[in-house]
Amino acid sequence: MSEETKNGLEAAETASQEAMEQIVSLKKGDTVKGTIVKIEDNQAYVSIGYKYDGVIPIRELSSVHLDNAAEAVQVGQEVETKVVSIDDEKERLVLSKRAIDSENAWDELQKRFDSQETFEVTVADVVKGGIVADVGVRGFIPASMVERHFVEDFSDYKGRTLRVKVKELDRENNKVILSQKDVLDEEFEANKLKVMGELKEGEVIEGTVQRLTQFGAFVDVGGVDGLVHVSEIAWSHVDKPADVLSEGDKVKVKVLKVDPEKGKISLSIKAATPGPWETAADQFHTGDIVSGEVKRLVNFGAFVEIAPGVEGLVHISQISHKHIGTPQEVLKEGQTVQVKVLDVNPGEKRVSLSIKETEEAPAPAPRSEKPSKGSSVRKEDLGDNPNVSLSNQGLSITLGERFGDKLSKLK
Repeated sequence: MSEETKNGLEAAETASQEAMEQIVSLKKGDTVKGTIVKIEDNQAYVSIGYKYDGVIPIRELSSVHLDNAAEAVQVGQEVETKVVSIDDEKERLVLSKRAIDSENAWDELQKRFDSQETFEVTVADVVKGGIVADVGVRGFIPASMVERHFVEDFSDYKGRTLRVKVKELDRENNKVILSQKDVLDEEFEANKLKVMGELKEGEVIEGTVQRLTQFGAFVDVGGVDGLVHVSEIAWSHVDKPADVLSEGDKVKVKVLKVDPEKGKISLSIKAATPGPWETAADQFHTGDIVSGEVKRLVNFGAFVEIAPGVEGLVHISQISHKHIGTPQEVLKEGQTVQVKVLDVNPGEKRVSLSIKETEEAPAPAPRSEKPSKGSSVRKEDLGDNPNVSLSNQGLSITLGERFGDKLSKLK
């Protein structure tokens, strides 16, 4: 027998003895390490140096639901498992990777919870009310803790990698709550402070319309939302932001105010564009006749818009050739009228207008005839009044003649 063969036999005998020792000592509950040698749909086979391979059922591969064993392990991967059962007669050795992963996970999760560490997880399943990730144990991310914004459908989240923090930990009840929203909120606040520190009041920048509300539009300016109040959207009156803006619109905005303490940014779209009064002097001249819309009626007149953002006053005396008590007698809001420009003062943002000067004045009413000086009055027209006398100089009435009888009684 050669020396080489002799050494080989000795090595085989030693390995056999070690295997026999392992066979004798292997029992339920033991922790053993092995290598994945084969994967089927619902189980994986592990070589642990035993006389036959162990099997990990799909339910023992992970703490979360799996459709296929290949989702949890790969051939050649080293795994640590716990012996669930041994049946040498049937040569069946059942192992659990999930049991070991769970035992190791709690200490690690506690450290991450205490330090509020951010770590990555892969979405394993989408369930009612949120999504699930395998973190050694079943980690649940409620729908409200997935994103900073509302998400209606999570069906495409399976397989995604998320960055999360441990939000809640309860080992006794096997409960682990994770949150990606907390991570995103922290990053948002950090970026917000950075952006707000760089913004300068008065500068004009480009932004994207993110959300529309009744009172204004929120515009993203570098990852931070600023508010454009409805009064700052356009030079003309805007009832609802949705009437003139859409989510996703690119707009130029002027920074009105930055308040880092309150975390608020005030923006203006209209201030980033030339104002209508800047061009009013070139657009309108004294004597021009233009069309306009009656915007408001007040006691002293009517405000008529002759261009977007340019309103002029038609004083009540300039509304009609006939006397009116209130503008409402002849005008109504929303009515289109022709007006004449009487005066333009862009500096004071004031235009004086007239409606009646665009209309032809009515013909004067006929006047009643009065007796002229020196004309005669017929006696029959005066009746029998004793205090009236007629002469060739005309009609005269004296105090003596009028009150003579009464004065004589006082003597």
